[in-house]
Amino acid sequence: MSILTTIRFVKVAWIVHRASRRGEAGDAAGARDLLEEALPLAARAFGDSGLNTLSVRQDLAHWTWKAGDLEAAKGQFAALLPVRERVSGTDDPATLTIRHALARLAGDSGDAARARDEFAALVPVHERVDGPEHAETLSALRTRADWNGMAGDPARARDELAELVPVHERVLGPEHPDTLSARYGLAYWSGEAGDLTGALAQLEALLPLHQRVLGPEHPSTLTALRTVAYWTGMAGDAADAGDKFAVLVPVLERVLGTEHPDTLSARRNLARWTGASGDTAAAHDQLIALLPVQERVLGQEHPETLATRRDLAQWSAAGRDSIPERQDRNPPEVR
Repeated sequence: MSILTTIRFVKVAWIVHRASRRGEAGDAAGARDLLEEALPLAARAFGDSGLNTLSVRQDLAHWTWKAGDLEAAKGQFAALLPVRERVSGTDDPATLTIRHALARLAGDSGDAARARDEFAALVPVHERVDGPEHAETLSALRTRADWNGMAGDPARARDELAELVPVHERVLGPEHPDTLSARYGLAYWSGEAGDLTGALAQLEALLPLHQRVLGPEHPSTLTALRTVAYWTGMAGDAADAGDKFAVLVPVLERVLGTEHPDTLSARRNLARWTGASGDTAAAHDQLIALLPVQERVLGQEHPETLATRRDLAQWSAAGRDSIPERQDRNPPEVR
């Protein structure tokens, strides 16, 4: 390696390290910008198809995605996949990571059926490469089940996760985060398939484990708490649902931030269940305060913003006897 190449290698490594630190600290856009700076240096030092260059490209696509530019990230991953397959092989972990990212991006962009199909295609690859009970295979199976649910078949998602939970418990242990994720998915899709009472019982049994293993304010724990609160209302106890959201909202504001989408969704649900339990004046005031924040943060045509407008119109037109239509969803975090 020439002195110039060595200098470039060190510089690229330093920029990549800074980008990783910045991204993990929450600045995805900053990480993306640093990797855009590193990419031409890597290409000059290692060539367009060098492993170090491909690694920078993959990191760039990842942080572009996390910065919120899904279309750009899809293009970057799609362009990278055939190069990575040629250089590293179709079964290489980095290649499979790109395929996972493209499948997830399809779902995040609104095409749940495509995400489901792409994850279904990944399952036999993991079974062959990693083994049928490897953690990566179990993750792919769990993710396929979740996308089956999001593509419109919650009963199938529930049934697949019912088979997966005991395997997770045996292979990974009953308190492994992936096991907790599988159990949450089973509860969630049971509820989506119509068994709210059974789903609530499952979640209430799961919550103490979430709180002890992951922590009482871990995002997964907070998601489970939001689901319990929402389904409590949907099962007919609007007052208890309102009380649960009243406790959750300040925690979400402190942990996630006052303008995080989950916080805004919880505020909308607090208003909706407050109104459904009889205090329509308080619900109206809460929605009036929430709407301009949603319009600024999420956009005027975002589904959550539109839901708040509908709720406002619903309370105004129908008064205290109106029950909000179902809109809230807290599906499992699929990877």
